[in-house]
Amino acid sequence: MAEQREKVAVIGSGQIGKSWALLFSSAGFQVCLHDNDSAQLSNVLEDLKGQLMTLTSQGLSRGKLDPEEQLKHVTLTDNLAECVKDAGVIMEAVPEVMEVKKKVFEQVDDVMKDDAILSSSTSSMLPSVLSADLKHRQQFLVMHPVNPPFHVRAVELVPAPWTSGDVMQRSRALMVRLGQAPVVMKKEIEGFVLNRMQFAILGESWRLLKEGVVGVDGINKAVWSGLGPRYAFLGPFQVGHLNGPGIKTYLDKYGPTILRLQSSMGPAGLMGGELAEEVEREMIKEVPLDRLAERRRWREVRIAHLSKLKRDIDLQEKKEIEEGKLEPLP
Repeated sequence: MAEQREKVAVIGSGQIGKSWALLFSSAGFQVCLHDNDSAQLSNVLEDLKGQLMTLTSQGLSRGKLDPEEQLKHVTLTDNLAECVKDAGVIMEAVPEVMEVKKKVFEQVDDVMKDDAILSSSTSSMLPSVLSADLKHRQQFLVMHPVNPPFHVRAVELVPAPWTSGDVMQRSRALMVRLGQAPVVMKKEIEGFVLNRMQFAILGESWRLLKEGVVGVDGINKAVWSGLGPRYAFLGPFQVGHLNGPGIKTYLDKYGPTILRLQSSMGPAGLMGGELAEEVEREMIKEVPLDRLAERRRWREVRIAHLSKLKRDIDLQEKKEIEEGKLEPLP
């Protein structure tokens, strides 16, 4: 008797859609990857195979399947209803256009299983707006991955006001099963979590530059050689907790200073004008526009190496705990 695999429907065969296909197939799911554009689908399997071969050669593949076996877990179709039929999880990853996404969800709503998880990979649209008119809106949430999802493991889980608690719990467990790191939000907010934190850093960087405190190069270095190394392993509350000692001690000690600095940052302003042109000139000196694709590949390689380093450290720590050489933290 043939093995019955759990079915996942991925709608959209762009970079995010293919990343979801890789992640789910590596965990043993049967993935149906849909796209309306047959030409877009024609090269998908070859692309996935190339990515899997690269991941294997880098020692970064997940699961126990070799590339050929994993590809057998992925099927392609331009028939949306057939793809969604009997799927327990539906991952939308079409272009970031509200009308396009809503049309997809309207079609899916008519054919999906009543207990299926229905999610969007949107990076900015609120789940309450996307799902307001759906019959299955209690099954809906946003699952926003961070690019590239295979190496940057955070996934924001964003509920609409009507998303069921069961769907949120199942979605969290699903991401853990894939090896991702779910950021479970209690309610929706514009920008979600990652972009709000990212834009807070960008906003203060702009103010420091505008006020002549530091230049573009200094700001970039402060992040990648200052904040970045710690934040690759610890979140802001963890950093404070270790430095305090204890987060309460840290906040008691530095709270007034933090408040004074935050109060001095002033209101937000639109970024642009001559200062934006100055920043662009500085960035073009570092990376000319015609070499951006090359620099993106440079970035992906380094993110992949960091991902492997973190995984290797975790595996070594687990081994030492099992051998009794290291006391596990509670």
